[in-house]
Parts: sequence; C-alpha cells; structure tokens
Amino acid sequence: MSDELAAPEVVMPASAEAPDPQVALSAYMSGPGNSKYARFVLAIMGSIPWIGSVIAASAALHAEQEQGKVNLLMYQWLEQHETTYRRLEQTVAKMVGRIEEIGEVAQARANEESYLGLVRRGFRVWDEASTDEKRDYVRRTLTNASGTRLCSDDVVRLFILWIEQYDELHFRTIRVIYRHPGSTRAEIWAALHGESVREDSAEADLFKLIIRDLSTGSVIRQQRETTYDGRFVAQGRPRVRRQASGVLASAFDDDKPYVLTDLGSQFVHYALDEPVPRLET
Repeated sequence: MSDELAAPEVVMPASAEAPDPQVALSAYMSGPGNSKYARFVLAIMGSIPWIGSVIAASAALHAEQEQGKVNLLMYQWLEQHETTYRRLEQTVAKMVGRIEEIGEVAQARANEESYLGLVRRGFRVWDEASTDEKRDYVRRTLTNASGTRLCSDDVVRLFILWIEQYDELHFRTIRVIYRHPGSTRAEIWAALHGESVREDSAEADLFKLIIRDLSTGSVIRQQRETTYDGRFVAQGRPRVRRQASGVLASAFDDDKPYVLTDLGSQFVHYALDEPVPRLET
C-alpha cells in the first residue's frame, strides 16, 4: 500500500499526511474552483460510513510511522479499504468532470438539496454494490440526473432502488429487450444463453423469476396496442378454443412479445447508457 491515501486536488479532501482531517477538508474546499462542489462532496462523504474512519486512521498511521511504530491491524484494515477508496476517488472525479462539461445547469443542480438527497441515497447503494457494473449504474444515474429533468426526482430515486435490488441478469434482460423490442421469452433466452434447458430446471426457474421481477416492477410488459391517447386496447377472446395440451405454458414461450415500459426506457438512458456531454440547456 502506498504511504498516503491522498486524492487528487479536484477529487476528494482526504490526505494521510494531514494531522487533522478537518484541516484537509478545509484546505480542499478553499482550493481554486472547488468551493462550488463543497456540498456535493460532503453529501458523498456523509453517505459512506467508513470514510471518516479511513481519514482518521490514515492520519494516525502516518503519525505512528514517524514515531517508528506501526499498528499492523490498522495497516491491514486500511489496506482492505484502499481499493474501494481509490475507486471512490475515480467515481467522484468522473462525476465532477461531467458536471463541468454539462455546464451551469448541472453545477447549480449539484447544490440543490433535492439532488443532494439523491446523491446520498445513491452513494449508499454505490458503497454496498457487489460489482463495478452496479457502481457505474449509480454514477451514470446521478450524473444524468444533474443535467436533465426528463424524469422527476421520485423516478430517479426508483431507478436507484432498481440498481440496489436487481442483479446483473436483470440488467442483461433489460438490454436485450431494449435492443430488440417485441422479443418473446424464447428470443430473450436465446440472446442470454442460447442453450435449451428443461422446464423443471433451476435455470428455467431463475429465468421465470427474472421476467416476473421486471414485470411486477414495471420495467417490462407484454406488447399491446394503444389508442392515440395511450390507453391499452383490450384484447378480444379467441373465437376458436385450443384443445388442452395437458402441460403448462413454457417458461420460454414464443408467442408473447415483450417491450420496455416508459419507465424502463428512461432507466436505460439514465443508468445503462453513458451520459452525453450536454443533456439540456
């Protein structure tokens, strides 16, 4: 592990060499151009419980090193957190850089309490995420939310909840339907796996669970015709009754097309796509 955990000046206000974490924070906030992101950075730091402990422990470890003493347990604890800490630095750097690119709209948004509430919620999910992909989804969602009001804050909060609750297989399924609207379950399965499995297999049960989760969560729905004002057209009953086959419907049926809901489409643009340099003037 490196001798210090200091972040670039434009990223995080932490430094292992600072005798007092509050001094390091004050020095960062007084730096050129950093004061306008003070509330934004503090919201992130306040949402992750171990940040304060890392800053304080880093300063204490540096003091022990100067005295010729090293607390091995503290060193190991810091070493475990170093990767996550560096990842946090990079995430904040990307967000700040993108907000700068978007312009004054995003910079003003970064100081609104409603947006900072989303930031706190989002970075709690970021901290608990088990994959880099989920952490990227959080970053993209919050960055896009800073530069556009296509969705209300309540909807963005729902997107963050989806990132927290769903697994990568959910997101892969969403991508398949987004790229190929009207895909049936059989076509979705073929795009995800491509190999046939038994109807009573664990893979089939998992696939049915994924479709049910996304359907009940209003991310996807079966494709239906709508009227000019967006109301769904009722489907007429078939005139000819099919003879019962004696088996239940397949988990991989090929007769019911699926599409993303409007919420699901917005989720793709907010969370799964990289934000564009400028979303809205």
